[in-house]
Amino acid sequence: MTSSESPLRVLHLEDTEADSFLVRHTLERAGMEMAYHNVQTKDDFIRGLREDDPHVVLSDHSLPGFDSREALEITHRERPHTPFILVSGALGDELAVESLKNGAADYILKDRLARLVPAVERALQLAREQRERRAAEERYALAVEGAADGLWDWDLRSGRIYFSPRWREMLGYGEEEVEPSLDGWHRLVHEEDLPRLKQALDEHLEAGQQPFECEYRMRHKEGGWRWVLSRGVAVREPGGRAVRMAGSQTDITRRKTAEEALLRHAYYDPLTGLANRALFENRLGRALRQARRRHAPFAVLFLDLDRFKVVNDSLGHAAGDRLLAAFARRLERLLRPGDTAARFGGDEFAILLESVGDVQATLVARRILEGFAQPFKVGRQDIVAGASIGITYGTQAHASTQSLLREADTAMYRAKELGRGRYEIFDEALYERSYRRLMMERDLRRAIQNHELVVYYQPLVNLESGKVTGCEALVRWQHPTRGLVLPADFIPVAEETGLIVDLGDWVLRTAVAQQRAWRDTGLPPLEMSINLSPRQFNQKDLSHNILQAIEEFSLDDPWRVKLELTESVLAAPGEPATRLIQELGRRGVRFAVDDFGTGYSSMAYLRRFAFRTLKIDRSFVQGVATNPDDAAIAAAIISMARHLKLDVTAEGVETEPQRDFFRRERCDEAQGFLFSPAVPAEAFPDAVKHVEAA
Repeated sequence: MTSSESPLRVLHLEDTEADSFLVRHTLERAGMEMAYHNVQTKDDFIRGLREDDPHVVLSDHSLPGFDSREALEITHRERPHTPFILVSGALGDELAVESLKNGAADYILKDRLARLVPAVERALQLAREQRERRAAEERYALAVEGAADGLWDWDLRSGRIYFSPRWREMLGYGEEEVEPSLDGWHRLVHEEDLPRLKQALDEHLEAGQQPFECEYRMRHKEGGWRWVLSRGVAVREPGGRAVRMAGSQTDITRRKTAEEALLRHAYYDPLTGLANRALFENRLGRALRQARRRHAPFAVLFLDLDRFKVVNDSLGHAAGDRLLAAFARRLERLLRPGDTAARFGGDEFAILLESVGDVQATLVARRILEGFAQPFKVGRQDIVAGASIGITYGTQAHASTQSLLREADTAMYRAKELGRGRYEIFDEALYERSYRRLMMERDLRRAIQNHELVVYYQPLVNLESGKVTGCEALVRWQHPTRGLVLPADFIPVAEETGLIVDLGDWVLRTAVAQQRAWRDTGLPPLEMSINLSPRQFNQKDLSHNILQAIEEFSLDDPWRVKLELTESVLAAPGEPATRLIQELGRRGVRFAVDDFGTGYSSMAYLRRFAFRTLKIDRSFVQGVATNPDDAAIAAAIISMARHLKLDVTAEGVETEPQRDFFRRERCDEAQGFLFSPAVPAEAFPDAVKHVEAA
């Protein structure tokens, strides 16, 4: 992700160094090229505004000697067009609403820094649109200044109207081509505008208290329409009856075109032509007011394209833009007349369904999902781009449009978690779950800083000899109040927030260091299996980090480090991941396919990469002694691995019949509670003795 402002000048008003680091780290992790300047006092803040000319200002709320309210006022005074985003640790609804009313572009909680990058992108986009709008306004002023008027003079007694040469010229007609009468005038007026023109003329002729003035469209001789502004005043007899009326006509087509362009810039997304966030929130606010007055039902749908980043990364941003435009056109066709579809930025869209009930909203969501099941034509590529949808229903109890959007957004993320290509409806239970997840993310960030994470090790046992040949490094969280937290409870949060990258690096270094420590204390050399997350493959320096850890701890046998990859990484690894796997393989690092049989399961990647091991997923292992189908699948995986000269490890072996099955099928290794659970590093040597003595 890059900004069109390069480098992006960021002025951050923050007096806590740790929070400044997190904000900068978040922006850099998103790929922003920045000139970042952190200030902590009012004087330094003013100096930064004047000297840095920042593209965007980020500000904490509570600061030494002043707060974000004053910082916002200073920004408006010094840099009135620079977006201001409030980034605070605790922010009540009243302060948030006050900040937005006073001109802040957005507000972000420090516990939700994942929202920072989209907020900065939206603020920069809005600033660009405002610059374009100001330029359009200047062009409009010049157009009006240069306009030349045509004249008309209407004799009401005879009915004849004189049209000046300039009047006819602006419409492309010669002297004899316009009938000099009211009918001749009216025949050139657009049928939609004619009633308004007639009413304005009649009202002036009858009352005459205000000059006649009307804007309308007239047909040009060469085709198309011209917008004109007619002004006039009646001449009356002593009794007040109008006998003559004269006036001018101005071609305002350029002004109208400029106004329409201004409207498009202000309220419509330039890429897709859909409403933008500003227009959507305006209409959403109107729907909320109507719900309060007349109990009018409505629904909000929040959409996010599934796997859009894959399209951008593989085909380029131009293809991504074409996909978004095609997505918008199809979305419009799937909605009812009167529904509002808007692009919020990136691949996020919102829909306002007015006058609908619960059932109708879900029917619309299903129609959208079915409509997106068909591929989009992007250049020569057919791309299937489904969507995940969150739904919330508007009621008079909602406090604001923002609460509605948050609910729909929360439901949409739940739909993504449950497998994408589906919709979810917001309810209070979902809110509670979202809140707990937020608290989990906050605690996890703190856990990384406070060193609450520990690595446990589970032995890998050779089924023929009964000897321990290695172990798998498994992270655990020693929570200060909840006790030991297992990976299933926090790894998904780490994946979603990107914390998994730093967490994975730490596990890698810790495991390699422990491998060396065991060897130094006399434990026989063991193979160390370490899991790699798909998110870690986005690191440019991942290969360097792995090799540096091996060299730092003087492991002269790097083949004893085995990296476990899931099939989701291997289904479409991309060039960077492919190069990484091949480079590490050449340096002696080994690879295993984790949870084999539950994902892509293609023979293509098994041939392409030099894998050492297949790990049979525990879902097949559990039933091998009782379920013939599971037994057949496990036996087939082992047989296939034998032909490909791969080792096989069975995960989750818990009973002797399971162990006996894999021993009979000549499976190489197993791990599971039958042998030993994962244990702390200090308990691992005893676990090895126990396993080998059994």
